[in-house]
Amino acid sequence: MRYVLMILLCAGWVGGVRGGDVRVLALGDSLTAGYGLEPDFAFPAVLQELAREAGYAVMVRNAGLSGETSAGGVRRLEWVLRQRVDVLLLSLGANDALRGIDPATTRENLRTMILRARELQPGILIILGGMRAPPNLGSAYAEAFDAIFPDLAEELDTGLIPFLLEGVAGDPALNQADGIHPTAEGQQRIARLVWRELERVLAARGEEAQESSEPRS
Repeated sequence: MRYVLMILLCAGWVGGVRGGDVRVLALGDSLTAGYGLEPDFAFPAVLQELAREAGYAVMVRNAGLSGETSAGGVRRLEWVLRQRVDVLLLSLGANDALRGIDPATTRENLRTMILRARELQPGILIILGGMRAPPNLGSAYAEAFDAIFPDLAEELDTGLIPFLLEGVAGDPALNQADGIHPTAEGQQRIARLVWRELERVLAARGEEAQESSEPRS
C-alpha cells in the first residue's frame, strides 16, 4: 500500500523506532460499538491493548454506531475525520444486508468513503472489515454482496479482513441471546482477527520505511 509510508514516517516508525502513537479510527456499526457490552469490551478497545502488548504505540478510537448503514457512514465520514487519523478500520455493510439493500449501492458507498477519506487525510491507511450476507437473501444476493469487500480491497489498494465475524458468527457461545451481537469473548476474537491484519500491514510497511531511509551506495 503506497499510502502507508508517509504514515509510518510521520508516526516515528523509522529504523524500527516506534516514536509516536498511530491513531486508528474504527468506523462501523453495532459490531464495532460493542452493542450490549461496556465500551472496554468492544473490539476497538481490545485491539488497542493487543497492539500495545505487542510494543506498538497505537491509539484506537471507536466510532461505531448501532444500526449504521454504509449510507450513514458516508454522511458521518467528514465529521469523524476532523482529527488526524492514520488508519481507518472501515467495517460497514452488515445492516445493508439485513435490510436487503442493493449490493451495488453498498459497494458505491464504501468506495465513496475510501476515496473521500484519502482526500480528507492524505496518507491515511484503510483496512476493510468484510461481511457476508445472511443466507435467507438467496445465493444471487450473497454472491454480489460478499464480493464487495475483496473487490474493493483489490481495486483501491486497501487492507482486508475477509470476514469480520470469522469464527464468531453462528456460535451460540460467542454471541448474545439475539444470536447476532458478539459477547465479550466474541469481541476478543474479532480484535485478534483485526490485529493480525493491522500488525501485518504495519510491520511490512515499517520494513519498507526502514529500507527507504537507508543511504544508497
